[in-house]
Amino acid sequence: MKKLLFVTVGALLLTFTSCKQDKTKVNLEKVEQSDSLQSIISQKDSDINDMMGTMNEIQEGFRQINEAENRVNIVKDGEGADKKSQLRQNIKFISATMQKNRELIGKLRQRLANSSLKGTQLKATIDNLVKQLDEKDQQLQQLRAELDAKDIHISELDETINNLNTNVSNLTTANTQNTQTINSQDAQLNTAWYVFGTKNELKEQRIVEGGKVLQTNFNKNYFTKIDIRVDKNIKLYSKSVKILTLHPSSSYTLARDANKQYELTITNPQIFWSTSKYLVIQVK
Repeated sequence: MKKLLFVTVGALLLTFTSCKQDKTKVNLEKVEQSDSLQSIISQKDSDINDMMGTMNEIQEGFRQINEAENRVNIVKDGEGADKKSQLRQNIKFISATMQKNRELIGKLRQRLANSSLKGTQLKATIDNLVKQLDEKDQQLQQLRAELDAKDIHISELDETINNLNTNVSNLTTANTQNTQTINSQDAQLNTAWYVFGTKNELKEQRIVEGGKVLQTNFNKNYFTKIDIRVDKNIKLYSKSVKILTLHPSSSYTLARDANKQYELTITNPQIFWSTSKYLVIQVK
């Protein structure tokens, strides 16, 4: 009886200890989850505060640009020997502030891209800031035309306009280069090569060697280069053909023409060329 009681008490103690450990484990997991959640919230708060600070700095830059533009309008329509000097100072200030705003907007875009924030409203706000900068660029172009009409030439304004034109030119060049790169990559992806010849001809070019196809340093110059999006029919000029490379049979057909000579028609280029970008056909 005492032994049974001892076992029962022991079992209860083990159960209590296990429950306590499980409860402690659950509590620890809750604390870890809470800490992790708090860390995410803190990071988002930091991202938002940093981006809001940058946006305020950009808005302050636009405010200063507007004030400088008002001063320019007053000076260019007024009189005075120091008119040119005042115009020069204000235009330099506008140029420098616009450049600073452009850099801040770039920083803002990068910070948004690197953050976990996905707010469409914030993206729209950044796009609007870029639009404001573009409008300021156009206003500077218009200002130069007005000053030229009054025979007032400010070298700093020319420099600013040239820098803007350079930025546009660089962007255009970059876009052109990107387009060329994409086109080049696209052409490579859609390029394939084919060859047909007699057994001896294929052996001479090491295309077939020891009963194997394309196993060694074969003559690539013997192949014909094609665009798989365009070239889907290959005339073989033979009454006996054998395709040596592996291509899914469902992706092509072999049919005879009026002269009983075979013509290969690729019905599904993507599937046909998926196994190999080289096509080797033995003819007689």
